Amino acid sequence: MDTARLIRSFHDLTRLEPSLPVVTLFSGGLDSTYLLYRLASAGFTDVHAVSVDLGESVPAEYLRKVTETFSVRLHLVDARRGFVDDFVRPAIAAQAVYLGVHPVSASLSRPLLAEHATRMAAELDAPAVLHTANRSQNTLRRLNGAFAMLGYQGRYGSPYDREPVDRERKTRELESFGIDQPREAEASVDANLWCREFESGIIEDPENHVVPEHFYKWSRHEDPVSPTSIEVGFENGVPVTVDGVGVPLGEMIEVLNHRVGAYGIGRYSGLEHLAGGQKVLEIREMPAAWLLLRSYRHIETAVLDAEAIREKTNIEQVWVREALEGRWFGRLRVAAQAFITQCSAEVTGSVRWRLRQGTADTTGIVAARPRYVRNRESWERSETGAP
Repeated sequence: MDTARLIRSFHDLTRLEPSLPVVTLFSGGLDSTYLLYRLASAGFTDVHAVSVDLGESVPAEYLRKVTETFSVRLHLVDARRGFVDDFVRPAIAAQAVYLGVHPVSASLSRPLLAEHATRMAAELDAPAVLHTANRSQNTLRRLNGAFAMLGYQGRYGSPYDREPVDRERKTRELESFGIDQPREAEASVDANLWCREFESGIIEDPENHVVPEHFYKWSRHEDPVSPTSIEVGFENGVPVTVDGVGVPLGEMIEVLNHRVGAYGIGRYSGLEHLAGGQKVLEIREMPAAWLLLRSYRHIETAVLDAEAIREKTNIEQVWVREALEGRWFGRLRVAAQAFITQCSAEVTGSVRWRLRQGTADTTGIVAARPRYVRNRESWERSETGAP
């Protein structure tokens, strides 16, 4: 990574020509909205805000209101299908779980965001691409790493890197323009169809954090629900059916988020490391991920031999590490993916679950080419030649 080309502070923006196009990733959250305000205040006249829809995005009407306030051109990109096919699907096969604590989520979206921002910059011949990650967010190195690996030749980075602005100041200055943030602005929210993640603000202290119930959407369980059964089917490593009915993976994730989440399943909390070794708290809700990852592992265990599974668990963490460290486009992640894809070709079958409040139990694991024993006594007799 060429650090000389990094934008790391609002002061660095003074080195850009305000009349030339600037591309910035825009989610509609507090940080990205405040960046538009600062660019407008600094006299930038050709700002292009790229908002990439990965599911669970801020409503387009709100995004338009914000960008119009600062005379910024909004570019809405529907990337939901690409996100599911190219990032979530391989993550399921990779059993992409961070140190056994929580499924990875933001690590999957950052390379895709960088791709769309880079593509827009190329179309506009823009000399700079901005994002809004700060030093306490791993997104900083993931996006910067992606821009570098994608070969973007302009300047890129986040002005919050070396020049943080507290949430109170951002909120106060934006309110002076009539822009009120949603109440989830009590924390930083990152949402896509695979995960809703909360950090910072009122839940930044690992030693004292209580997540307000209104933060949750999928796993909010206000009324008791009766136990029920659900079955998910896989073909060559890809989830393809729910209760025997074929469903595209994107739609399946949406269905499972609500059906599984209704039982309060799929909430995660844990610490994730920063580049300097410090740890930060992150809270997630991922009901579909909870079910799909476990289902995949059950079928995988049923069809692969023990040594292949042992080796795959090691390769999985290589895959996760490369994604986490912003090296999605690197050779090592791609090589790990090739091994994982080879293994996934055997993963065909289904898992039936009994959902109940707070958890779920398997009631059936069916593999197309199983290695499991269904009747131990019969198997023992056949192995020993006993009558």
